[in-house]
Amino acid sequence: MSRLFAHPFLARGFRPFFFFGSLYSALCLLVWGGFYAGVIVPGPSFLDPVSWHAHEMIFGFTIAIVAGFLLTAVANWTGGAPARQLHLALLCMLWMVARLVVNIDMGLPSWLTMLLTTAFIPALAISLSIPLIRSWSKRNFIFLTLLTVLFAADLCFLLTLSRTPLYVALMMILTMVSLIGGRIIPSFTVAALRRKGVMAFQTDQPRTDFIALITLIATTLALTFAPNTIWLSGAAGAAAAIHALRMRHYHTLPAMRDPMLWILHVGYSWLVLGFLMLALTGLGVTAIASVIHALTAGCIGSMCLGMMCRVTLGHTGRQQHASKLTVIAFSLVQAAALFRVFGPMVLPNQMSTLIIVSAALWSAAYGLYFIGYAPMLVSQRVDNQEA
Repeated sequence: MSRLFAHPFLARGFRPFFFFGSLYSALCLLVWGGFYAGVIVPGPSFLDPVSWHAHEMIFGFTIAIVAGFLLTAVANWTGGAPARQLHLALLCMLWMVARLVVNIDMGLPSWLTMLLTTAFIPALAISLSIPLIRSWSKRNFIFLTLLTVLFAADLCFLLTLSRTPLYVALMMILTMVSLIGGRIIPSFTVAALRRKGVMAFQTDQPRTDFIALITLIATTLALTFAPNTIWLSGAAGAAAAIHALRMRHYHTLPAMRDPMLWILHVGYSWLVLGFLMLALTGLGVTAIASVIHALTAGCIGSMCLGMMCRVTLGHTGRQQHASKLTVIAFSLVQAAALFRVFGPMVLPNQMSTLIIVSAALWSAAYGLYFIGYAPMLVSQRVDNQEA
């Protein structure tokens, strides 16, 4: 048993969560596209198909990738031992049990269904809080707050089946994208450009970063309590503007020559575009479905895939080089987002077809990640260092 838990697959959080998260994402979108094509009948879940799709793409797929990244990153940030072996296996088990309960109505008491569905996020937060508190990494305590709000949003959604808690959960994920993206995008870009002989410099923007966080909080409040109002337009417009302003120091244009960089810059650009579209939604100009998919399929889809590839390569001892398979995956996820966000604006009578095409493209993108990177996730580092 001890040898089983000592396998490299359970050595770092990114390994099992990227493995299962990418596979689950590809399968969920195949089911979603099949549902719209009329060839798949939704399973006996306690959620209706639309609620199932929205819930599982946030609390199934995205939270798995967030968990894999944070469990790996917090160990680096704090210098502490990462969650691994039995600890990591138990976290994975909680995530898997939640997926089972959400996808199959097993006739459990409602309280037990609620407990099993929501237990993973608190367990993840506790796992992260131990090294953060021990090292007193105050800068990163905000991730514990965001996970707490995510847990509350999940609980509220399951109790009410209202869409508003899902919007709050989405905003918490986007806040993580903003916080982490503001750290890593300029850092990775400058490092990559310097390796190529370009004298680029990283510019810290603490005041701008803080204002960006405030606009995200304001947008969350407006989306919750004042949707379709000028308040939402103002908050989302401010969020779009300040996040676009941050990019002036990100060296985006030279970064577009490197797929491992451009996927992150494009993902962040989807964040700006999504908030701009949300501001127009408050004025009744754009449909909320297009906005949501700009922020999910566009921003989250790009950022997750880009970081999954980068973290997998880096933490398995490989060079940060995008293979042809990786570039195709990056391109497919962009196509999926474009079809889903802008397709209905051009061809409003072809909504079902556009959803099917977008779902197929997304499944292909994350399926290619799984095919290309799963062997790396389950094997020892190529440089023979500790997995």
